Amino acid sequence: MKNRTRRTYWTMLLVALAATGCNQHQEIPAQGDQTIQVFNAEPVRFAPDENCDGLTPDSDGLVCFANGRIIMKKLTLPVYQRQVNVKAKMTLSSAGDRWDKSGSCFIIPAGSENNLLNILRGDASFPKTGEELEGMAGIVPGDGYQPSIELMRFMTPFGVGYYNDKMELRRPPYIPEWAENVVWEQDVTDLLSELEQDVWIGLWIDTWTPEGYTVSLELNFDETEGPCYAKPKTKLLPLVNTVYYTGPQTYPDIFARKDVVVTASVPDNATNVRLKYITTGHGGHSGGDEFVKKENIIYVDGQKAFSFVPWRDDCASFRRFNPGTGTWYAEEREGEYLDWKAGGYQTATMHERVSSSDFSRSNWCPGSSVVPEEIALPNLKPGQHEFKFSIPQAQEVDGDKLNHWLISAYLVWDVK
Repeated sequence: MKNRTRRTYWTMLLVALAATGCNQHQEIPAQGDQTIQVFNAEPVRFAPDENCDGLTPDSDGLVCFANGRIIMKKLTLPVYQRQVNVKAKMTLSSAGDRWDKSGSCFIIPAGSENNLLNILRGDASFPKTGEELEGMAGIVPGDGYQPSIELMRFMTPFGVGYYNDKMELRRPPYIPEWAENVVWEQDVTDLLSELEQDVWIGLWIDTWTPEGYTVSLELNFDETEGPCYAKPKTKLLPLVNTVYYTGPQTYPDIFARKDVVVTASVPDNATNVRLKYITTGHGGHSGGDEFVKKENIIYVDGQKAFSFVPWRDDCASFRRFNPGTGTWYAEEREGEYLDWKAGGYQTATMHERVSSSDFSRSNWCPGSSVVPEEIALPNLKPGQHEFKFSIPQAQEVDGDKLNHWLISAYLVWDVK
């Protein structure tokens, strides 16, 4: 009986080892889950009278640039051996800015000698570009420079938090109360190779008010419980970023006239190559790129690899974050309502309120973050490749009609 028990024990042990694929000598050490606080209720605002040269960090190591519209911080992030998932969580409230503004949380590429940080500090300048990019600065790699990598694109809502008490009469009956802030969370595991060791993380909001916004950001590292699963090795390569973080960058309406073409080299040890693409259309009033559907197309080596019309028609679902949005009566229209006395539905002419924040837009809503599109490129072989980004029906800047497209893209692959 004892021999049978012993055989059963060893059989179960062998099955368990086969299922896990490792033994005691192969077990990968754990570091545990970690939450890294990057920004903690920090102001982002237009403050030209403040010293924002990035040379004088505060007690938390925070520096500011561009008259306070950019904040940055250097962190030492953990290096995991086991598989790990990473999420970025951002919390934002208005400190007095009422408007919907473009925002970008970004990483300074570790392998870029010339980068946005050096340029903001005045130690370098954007590489010169020719007619092919119409002189637009810093949107593609060149001369030791790599564009910043977007961790998260977001759009501020109309006055969340600050305007709650001031706009109570604008609150629709279907919203019990205005939200105190807006919280966004995104999986950024594909960026893990740039989220290890010493990392500069920045945040930009296109605000022009001295009040601006209050922003917090944390990174959550969730380690797998399995002791046998090693973290895949990945590599990341920035391709393009048209966000106008600082002068001499400006509204990128280049897509109204031409495509943006980038060449990049994929190494021999790359596998599972994919392209991440973030795009939002802006400006031009009611008939501009913000409010009109426009196709985005990506070509790889002259072949169409991906096309779609970036569009959000669920903006009304963000109404609780937008107390300061413009609101007015819609045109009168016929509508039904339930009349209990009449025992059924009746028809009447109705007035309805319409809010600016409810309108559909080019891949964003006031108070939303923007989820990157992922384009799998499994057949992309090692070597040099051409990537072309095209928005054929984009419109030009015309006076105060500030049509432009903010796009960013990077390649990521697993290392064999």
